[in-house]
Amino acid sequence: MKQILKKIFAHKFISAFIILVLFIGGYFGYKALIKQGNNIKYVFASAEKGNLIVTVSGSGQVSALNQAEIRSKASGTLVFLGAVAGKEVQKGTLLAQVDPQDAQQSVRNAEIALEQAQLALNKMEGMSAEEGTIRGIKEKAQDEVQKAYEDGFNTVANIFLELPTIMSGIDNILFAYDFESNQQNISYYADAVRKYNETKVALYEKDTLEKYNAARASYDQNLQDYKSASRFSEKETIRNLIDETYQTVKTIAEAIKSANNLLQFYRDELTRRGFRVQALCETHLSNLSSYTGKTNNYLLNLLSTKNTIVNSEESLIETSFDIGDQKIKVEQAEENLREAKEKLNDYYIRAPFSGVVANVNVEKGDIVGSSATICSLITKQQIAEVSLNELDAAKVKLGQKATLTFDAIENLSITGEVIGVDTLGTLSQGVVSYTIKIGFDVQDERIKPGMTVSASIIVDVRQNALLVPNSAIKANNGAFYVQVVEGGNNLNTANASGLDVSNSLKMRTVEVGASNDTMTEVLSGLKEGEVIVTQTITGTSSSTASRQNQLRIPAIGGQGFRP
Repeated sequence: MKQILKKIFAHKFISAFIILVLFIGGYFGYKALIKQGNNIKYVFASAEKGNLIVTVSGSGQVSALNQAEIRSKASGTLVFLGAVAGKEVQKGTLLAQVDPQDAQQSVRNAEIALEQAQLALNKMEGMSAEEGTIRGIKEKAQDEVQKAYEDGFNTVANIFLELPTIMSGIDNILFAYDFESNQQNISYYADAVRKYNETKVALYEKDTLEKYNAARASYDQNLQDYKSASRFSEKETIRNLIDETYQTVKTIAEAIKSANNLLQFYRDELTRRGFRVQALCETHLSNLSSYTGKTNNYLLNLLSTKNTIVNSEESLIETSFDIGDQKIKVEQAEENLREAKEKLNDYYIRAPFSGVVANVNVEKGDIVGSSATICSLITKQQIAEVSLNELDAAKVKLGQKATLTFDAIENLSITGEVIGVDTLGTLSQGVVSYTIKIGFDVQDERIKPGMTVSASIIVDVRQNALLVPNSAIKANNGAFYVQVVEGGNNLNTANASGLDVSNSLKMRTVEVGASNDTMTEVLSGLKEGEVIVTQTITGTSSSTASRQNQLRIPAIGGQGFRP
């Protein structure tokens, strides 16, 4: 060894050369390590179709009193009351019904919108992408536009042939002196039963007068506008006239309904007490029923006219030929129809479980508000009372399914159904909570009143939804987006070590829907099979897309993704 060192130091040139080689090697090795440490790689996932199950969870106790208040979820006039104190009812029995006219119209509108979206999709699917442009649902020729306006004016003209007779009829029913020479009919009807229920009579009388005055003012103005117009008027004038007439007829229909409520209350109160009802009252009620049928037909005709004009004015649509976007519109229309039908169901108040009606709090013809108590129901079915915070409670509806577990009974899990939701919350230490009542589907002798129970309530199920991991969604200035790998369909998304595709990443704005603890529904902006970034890896550190952007998905929490 000493000999070697002597030789090296004897040759200074060789020594300098060796030192230089070591320095250069160390420098480039260090650069390589730095480069490797700064290399950004990504972990991916594919957007896939699947079922999204969203739940909320809470805890509470098994109730000692198996009684629940049955409340209305809709507001309006009670047109049917089937609940009778002491009567046994089965689950699903119709206990009461609120006037569903407006909700039924919403369902019809949603059905029309879905049909139009489906027709447009069918037409797209029958064309080739090279055609580049598509036509709307109907041919939009100018002569059809003109015909739509002419038909619209004719509809208004036909309505004003009969509307004066209806207004005159309502006026005579309310303000003629048929019973007393010094007392109008409306006062007679009210005074005849005022002593039996002064509060209700005052409410019905006030409502009738207000609705009539509103209808009269709307009608008088509408009549003047109609007289000033003709079928040769400008299109905007005719369109405004149609809209005005539609609102006028709605106002008159409300006045008719209010008058009918007052007269029915008069007849029912006297009949119940065995007193004679004025024969003319039946004639008045019959006339009001006839007016209701006519105004309903007017509203349908006017709505159809408005839709026809809107459709006829749509010209050729210059657009990219994207069947996928139209499919999304069809899905959205289907969702709107589903929601409209759900709201319509709120007008039909049914027994959430079998039991006996304890007491009835309303009468037919009453004007009830949402959350008004209709009756109380006693059952042999066991009930759990669970507390939820205000955010989770807002998502809970009657009839939703739940899974229940009990601290005191190991390995026992049963299903149940939401049968009651408190409308008034309880404030404790600055937190508002609501009590949810859940009826058990299974009765188990081991379950005792007062036992602690945990509940997981399914508040939403999205079938065949386009889903991505929550970590793939990023937020920026109130908008949501994902990073899409262009041409990344063939990537191995299961590669946990990450891949470097920085040059192929594109930001894509998306519309998000429901979400649970792991997955988020994408409503638009992404297609099935597209590859998106779920995690970035920088050197030895990694971060998910959601942590980088402090994402908060504005949807429902829970769990249960099923592919």
